[in-house]
Amino acid sequence: MVYISCRDLKLGYDGEVVTENINFDVEEGDYLCIIGENGAGKSTLMKALMNLNKPMGGEIIFAEEIRKNEIGYLPQNKDFQRDFPASVEEIVISGTLSKCGLRPFYSKKDKKTAEENMKKMNVYDLRKKCYRELSGGQQQRVLLARALCATGKLLLLDEPVTGLDYKVTCEFYGLLSDLNKAGVSIVMVSHDLDEAMGHSNKILQIGREQVFFGSKNDYLLSESWRAFHQHHSDHCKANTNIRSRNSEE
Repeated sequence: MVYISCRDLKLGYDGEVVTENINFDVEEGDYLCIIGENGAGKSTLMKALMNLNKPMGGEIIFAEEIRKNEIGYLPQNKDFQRDFPASVEEIVISGTLSKCGLRPFYSKKDKKTAEENMKKMNVYDLRKKCYRELSGGQQQRVLLARALCATGKLLLLDEPVTGLDYKVTCEFYGLLSDLNKAGVSIVMVSHDLDEAMGHSNKILQIGREQVFFGSKNDYLLSESWRAFHQHHSDHCKANTNIRSRNSEE
């Protein structure tokens, strides 16, 4: 089943086109990684999928089984979000708000859903603690539990491991992999090529000059992969050299 179908999308902001001719599908059970250079429009695409902004052209078609308010979304983790003064329990259950409609209270079902997802993400014992007192990894688990309260079908994640250390990052990717194996479709923007290659079954690479969508295996045989991997490697080497010179100074 195709959950989301994107046809001839044109993306940009402030009247400037960033990327165009984007065509891809998100199917049930997919683990799709979206990659591209900085400024390629990855976050802009995610916001368009969440109906937070409109594409400059093209269309996004949702299956009847996937309502726009039933998609779990984990945005980039900003500094101000880490200092949010609410309890873990309050944040997680707020993920059910999109299903509440005009109902001004949480139902027993909402509370049960929040409890189950806190346990699934191993943060139930932290439910009474203030969110800003948690570590970065714990906070991301809380936000993932919140996203799961919105849906058990499709999660959109925008660079969810930014600022996390290597061990916590590996644990978080492990959680996503387990969710995917349990039937949750994953769409994730990532700057981590190793993880993108390790867990995904499909790749969408976007940019000003080239767009690729297909299976991971096809991507690894493509010119898009060779060019992007070379550019990414050169960029990493440049950053390493800069850090090395700064440490010597």
